Order: sequence, then C-alpha cells, then structure tokens
Amino acid sequence: MASAVPRTALATTLAALLLAGAALAHAVIEGDAGYVQEVTGFRPITFIYLGAKHMVTGYDHLLFLAGVIFFLYRSKDIATYVSIFAIGHSITMIAGVWWSISIDAYIIDAIIAFSVIYKALDNLGAFRLWFGVQPNTKAATLIFGLLHGFGLATKIQEYEISPDGLLGNLIAFNVGWSLAS
Repeated sequence: MASAVPRTALATTLAALLLAGAALAHAVIEGDAGYVQEVTGFRPITFIYLGAKHMVTGYDHLLFLAGVIFFLYRSKDIATYVSIFAIGHSITMIAGVWWSISIDAYIIDAIIAFSVIYKALDNLGAFRLWFGVQPNTKAATLIFGLLHGFGLATKIQEYEISPDGLLGNLIAFNVGWSLAS
C-alpha cells in the first residue's frame, strides 16, 4: 500500500504538468484584448464582466482552486480559501498595473504551473511524508494568489491601456473576478 502513494503522486504531478502547460496563464481573447487597448474612461460594467469572464475561463485559477477546495466540505472553508486567493490576486494585479511592477511572463507561468503541482502534492500528503511537515495551506494560498495576480498584471501592462479610468477599471475587474470566484 505504501508504494501506491509515490505512484499516485507521480501520476498526479504528471497530469498537473500536462494540464498546467496547456493552460497558458492569463491568455486574453483577442477581442477582449483589443477592447482593453482601445477603451478610455471608467467602464465599470464592462470591466466587471471581463473580470468574471477571466475567472471562469482562467484555467490556471480553476486548476489551483480545484486543488485548494478538493478536500473541503464546509461552505465556510471553501469561501475562506477562495477569498484568500482572490485577495492575493487582486492586490498584485492592481498594484502591478498601477505601479508598473512586472515579472517575466515565462517565470510567472512556471510559478503558476508549480502552484498547481504544489497543491496536488500537498493534497496527497507528500510534504508530511517527505519532510515531516505540513505547510500552512492558508499562507500558501495567499502567496500563490499574489503570484497569479502578477501574471495578469504583467499581461495587462503589455496592452499599454489608457490611464483614464484605469484604477476604477482595475477595481471593477477585480469585483467581477471575485464575484465569479
């Protein structure tokens, strides 16, 4: 029975690698990208919609959050962990765009893929088995939320969007993103 754990961990890790690699983090649909590049002024409804759409089509978020909530059964716990991730994502997405803080997109994509693998290994109890320690899952969720947010901030900065209404639009985007979470 003990040999099944390493095989399961290996299979889960490989599956996560394949899925995470196919889900290029923070890809934006061409039409949405064009709109974001051309729009000026505060457009809250549009950006709430774009934020919600990003959440439900963002495979990187969905994979990570699926791992986070996999063993949770109480709605309160699910809401807590999803909120922690959303707060981290929102902080770095807004701050990254507002203050032009970016991280190389390839590094962020690798970290995002790692976050999915990390969570799969955590769910399998690999860290306790290998290192005798269980990492703090809330802290890990926040840290990976912060890193996922930098991925989107880096992508948004590539579009050189108008500063007119920027902060309001970023906040509206995050409201939509959080509501869809």
